Amino acid sequence: MSVPTRGRRWFTVCALTASAALVAIPPSAASGRGGVDPFGVRTLHRLAKEREQSVGARASSSPRLQADDDDGNEADEIAEGADQYAEARTSPGVIAPGAYGAAWRDLRKLPATKGAWHNLTDLPYNSDDARYRDIDSNSSGGSGNVTGRMAALAADDDGYVYAGSAGGGVWRSRHGGGHWQPISDALPAQSTGALALDGAGRLWLGTGEATTNADAYLGSGVYVLAHPHHGRFSARLRVGGDELDSTTIHELRFGGGKVWAATSEGVWSHSTKKLSGSWKREFAPNPEFLPGGSKADDPDAPYKNIANDIAIDPKDPSTVVLAVGWRSGDDYNGFYAKSHGTWTRITGGLGDLPADSDGVGNVTFARSADGSRYYAIDQSPEQLNTNPDSGLEGIFVSKSGSPTGPWTKIADYKGLAADNSALTSPGYMPGVQAWYNQFLTVDPSDPRHVYAGLEEVYETKDGGGTWSTVGPYWNFGFSCWSIDPAKQTGDCNQTTHSDQHGVAIGRVHGKSFVYVGNDGGVYRRPVNGSQDASGHATDWTSLNDGTIDTLQYYSVGIGKDLDHGGVSVTGGLQDNGQSILRSDDKVMGSDFGGDGGDTLTDPANGCNIAEEYVYLAIQVTNNCAVNDGSWTTDASKATSYGVAPPDNATSEARFIAPLATDLKNGSTWIAGGRHVWVQTHGYAIRSGSEWTSVHDFGAGRVATAVAASGGKIYAAWCGPCNNQGFARGIAVGNADGTGWHDIALPVNGTVPNRYLSGFAVDPKNADHVFLAVNGFSRHWTEGPGAGVGHVFESRDGGTTWKDISANLPDVPADSALVTADGGLAVATDLGVVYRAPGRTKWQRVGSLPAVAVLQLKTGPDGGTLYAATHGRGIYAVKLRSLR
Repeated sequence: MSVPTRGRRWFTVCALTASAALVAIPPSAASGRGGVDPFGVRTLHRLAKEREQSVGARASSSPRLQADDDDGNEADEIAEGADQYAEARTSPGVIAPGAYGAAWRDLRKLPATKGAWHNLTDLPYNSDDARYRDIDSNSSGGSGNVTGRMAALAADDDGYVYAGSAGGGVWRSRHGGGHWQPISDALPAQSTGALALDGAGRLWLGTGEATTNADAYLGSGVYVLAHPHHGRFSARLRVGGDELDSTTIHELRFGGGKVWAATSEGVWSHSTKKLSGSWKREFAPNPEFLPGGSKADDPDAPYKNIANDIAIDPKDPSTVVLAVGWRSGDDYNGFYAKSHGTWTRITGGLGDLPADSDGVGNVTFARSADGSRYYAIDQSPEQLNTNPDSGLEGIFVSKSGSPTGPWTKIADYKGLAADNSALTSPGYMPGVQAWYNQFLTVDPSDPRHVYAGLEEVYETKDGGGTWSTVGPYWNFGFSCWSIDPAKQTGDCNQTTHSDQHGVAIGRVHGKSFVYVGNDGGVYRRPVNGSQDASGHATDWTSLNDGTIDTLQYYSVGIGKDLDHGGVSVTGGLQDNGQSILRSDDKVMGSDFGGDGGDTLTDPANGCNIAEEYVYLAIQVTNNCAVNDGSWTTDASKATSYGVAPPDNATSEARFIAPLATDLKNGSTWIAGGRHVWVQTHGYAIRSGSEWTSVHDFGAGRVATAVAASGGKIYAAWCGPCNNQGFARGIAVGNADGTGWHDIALPVNGTVPNRYLSGFAVDPKNADHVFLAVNGFSRHWTEGPGAGVGHVFESRDGGTTWKDISANLPDVPADSALVTADGGLAVATDLGVVYRAPGRTKWQRVGSLPAVAVLQLKTGPDGGTLYAATHGRGIYAVKLRSLR
């Protein structure tokens, strides 16, 4: 794919957008609408083709298996979002540890406005809502009620379940799932890496999601809750000092009176008895790249000390095996054990489990309760870089019960695909995202009964001799599936959402259940549940009942609900499509599938919606995409239309690309890729050919923000967009293509050399514009021209700029909005700030957890401010209450 070059930046601040929730449709279901496959761009066929092309390119150009070099490695949809979300926060350099912690402390010190946020999305979100079965919906796939990505789970034998979300904190259920309560809102980090219950019943939380995906954030360390049935996490419950601040934590394991942590800065341990005192660094393969080391400022530093898991021999806790390595490959990748007091790479004797660096990537261990068996999932850098179908090396068992083996392979991707998986298409087979999707657990009552999670959920009851795909990716493609609006998913049973991350087994009223966490939230089934003839489970239950809201929004749109009064609220989500909430709804629906990006909504009619998928793949609807699925047999009954600008075809746009309407004319739209695109047909657009290029940034440059008022357009760009020569700029011109010119932005000038994330134009004066700047100032950023400040103002159409950040903390700014009365609201990675009309100082708006707010919009009457948070849903506050 032709995409902007990028660097290896995910670890520095945040950790890749997961794959879109793509679906495969049987040929018999295909409609002939313009040659577009059913479900539009969200088909596995397109993704498979792109992946084959990108893998082929990197296999020939990079036989050395370099990790995410700028030569096109991993240049496919699955991984591209990874770098881009992080680039905005890290470029032009590397962020020093502690940046977010300092920003959070400073933000909490700001005076608060009056008024309180109201959560609009704390109700069930039904991804299979039968009202929305249009051509670009994933409805009828079988996931049911969903919420945001769950990174880790824990459960006990008393019916208590704990769910750690990617960006919305930790939640507790006292009922075996459902009726959730947040229990970590007081922490400075809401990103979960690991959850674990120890033998004393204490709940341990490792913050900082470690799935190497760029829309998750670094953590602030490890916390422990002595009485998790009743307590809540607080900052004073942190274990040790600040040694693990600004890391990600993949796993927490217990043995020999210690808790072990696999982190982005090596392996650490701490006593489980005395919780004060520092953590001990057990092993870091490349310590010179750690903070304070001689190579700490090297661009590759975040990738040089990644630890994935720890296996401790239950019969001899002094025998410990470390799984260490970067998912895309590095010389240090491998398994390590202590020999004569020194950690040494294991070079042989593991049996089928690879020992070479090319064969060891992301690894997850699990041991049986009786200590008789150890299991492991291994993702292979070599497979990731050369195999278009999968990155999975395999699933393995050590029947000796020792993590030193010998290990025997009990599953590979071809075998799993043959076990009635939904992922049988070349280019997208089980383990294609094994670097991102992994969990593994053993039934406490049966060492041969194992659950494994990749993109799907697999189960074996005979130690790996046979496997069943109990949680298929989607039900699309199976003979039992139909789009029948009278049924959730035809004659298929409910499945889980795709992309698995966390697993736990617990008991409720004496009955054992397995809980799985994925990109759609939390699901459960009996540990010894039922299966149909295909081996698919018949008894999954979604636990996403609306009391848990961890939805990860990129955008929000609001328009009048002409059918029911009030307003309709919609927004684009990570891997959960586009949600729509109409004024009389008790349950939200999903009218578009996949990853939902930017959103345009007609203020006068909330059913006129334009929704971006990725790379400017825009769909438009004039009826909220209400459809009963009849388009599958009559193409004329489709009620949404693909209207992507030409940059989508070449992928010359950001993964989540900017889209806006003119403040003075809602029929004029602006989209940003390599070009600035304009179309003037509003929601009546029906084809991508209706877009006109009014400006070309040039090869290698792509838009990061666009805004317009009265025909005047502001467009920001980057290219390269990573720290390998990061460059940014602003172009200004007119919607008719005239008057375009670049604004001079010297590296050491007023506007810093960082990612330009948003414009806010004064509706009363198109020459009066504000600019939001992402990343951190030079105090935290090692990069040329990082400068200072996050909000800038121009009164001459962008020719000159003034830093108006004033008392605003040093926190990444994501977007800005001018209110009708002249106030200025800014969305940041840690909440919303507001500058009242005529004032120069900033206030914190209400009280939100430490969650990123990516976009702000006002409602049709201009009196309500809506915030799209990336981890806690959509919130609203009355603007008059802020005064």
